Amino acid sequence: DIGTVICPDADAKLFITASPEERAKRRFLEFSGNGSSITYEDVLADIKKRDERDQNRASAPLKMAPDAALLDTTKLDREAAFVAALNLVESRISKKA
Repeated sequence: DIGTVICPDADAKLFITASPEERAKRRFLEFSGNGSSITYEDVLADIKKRDERDQNRASAPLKMAPDAALLDTTKLDREAAFVAALNLVESRISKKA
């Protein structure tokens, strides 16, 4: 909804995603590091429910803007995801200049 509702005229838009399994793994590791006893399966189920809810809500559903660049971070670490995002933004902005 950021690229489609809040900032529809942005010079550069990214739709950043990762597989539900990878997002659950990342969140599970974060929770585990904080001493939480939540299971990976519970985290994955919560992510899938949230995705379903966000994609199907009546107001500003989660969807990729037609002019956004897709960035799938499933196989990227934080640094690689940052570099990929920066490159996509720089590329979009230089094309508009």
